[in-house]
Amino acid sequence: MSLRVLDLPVLVLAVALATALPALAAPGPLDPAKIVAPSDKTTMPELPSPYTPNYSRGAVPPASGQPADLAYGAYQRGQYVTAFREATKRIEANPKDAAAMTLLGELYNQGLGVKQNPVKAAEWYRLAAAQNDAAAMSSLGLMALDGRGMPKDPKAGRRWLEQATAQGSSTAAYNLGLILIGTGATADETAAATQFRKAADAEIGPAQHDLGVLYLQGRGVQKDSSQAAQWFRRGADNGDLASEVEYAILLFNGNGVTKDERSAARYFLHAASRGNAIAQNRLARLYAVGRGVSKNLIEAAAWNLAAAAQGLSDAWLDQTLAGLSGDERTRAERLANERIEQR
Repeated sequence: MSLRVLDLPVLVLAVALATALPALAAPGPLDPAKIVAPSDKTTMPELPSPYTPNYSRGAVPPASGQPADLAYGAYQRGQYVTAFREATKRIEANPKDAAAMTLLGELYNQGLGVKQNPVKAAEWYRLAAAQNDAAAMSSLGLMALDGRGMPKDPKAGRRWLEQATAQGSSTAAYNLGLILIGTGATADETAAATQFRKAADAEIGPAQHDLGVLYLQGRGVQKDSSQAAQWFRRGADNGDLASEVEYAILLFNGNGVTKDERSAARYFLHAASRGNAIAQNRLARLYAVGRGVSKNLIEAAAWNLAAAAQGLSDAWLDQTLAGLSGDERTRAERLANERIEQR
């Protein structure tokens, strides 16, 4: 079987996304139990990219009944020197082995088994792209946008992503959608929704989150909170933290889905345990008033402290919890420290 390399992980285009989709909102100042839906427009949360240290999911073959080859198998086991050697042998045997070229590009791009060299990475990606390898095209698009291994060229980056998308790359479709949504043009929002849908259908969690936000806001698609809830739920199932919190918000408010405060609390708890400050704050509020969970001021204080440690303060909670005894505060601090250390 020939080595196949799927698309590289998405790269957030922070500069291009000055008007991109909103991140999770800060806590509302009034009703202590109210869960506020997102409203501000900020850049997307940071996602793994080919440049993330020790990120080794860039080369993934499609599902098939055939066994993985030696180069890919070595890559998956973290045996990068072996992967490099086997991929090189593959190219010596077949100078048109695009998948092996893309793997070499990946190894040079991340500095896995070889000294990191973006220029060499781009060279291998270009050779693979000439063989119509979608993963290589996607990587070249990101590198051109970032000015990595080549001069920065947003237009060329977009062309590479468009070509990769045409070849069926779901992560290229997502990155292309991020570029489109960043323009703020209505037509581009519609096009972005189409690209997000391609990536969302491929079970890319961040794309499912972003598509859900578009449905929630009626940007590029008809406003539909039920569709938003469905996409947030799928994103949550795929481990996307933002989706998890957004879905909990809709569950709590009964927006687009049957209201269920207990289920919402469970989602908040799971996201809070994974270190999400918004979820920690919302969960603290629920414990403070006994909505979806049994009232527990020590738990409320512990989660409030955990959120505050990440810079998310809440004056209402501080005031509500001001009457805790010294012993209760000590217990809350101990819980908060344990949770912070577990992250």
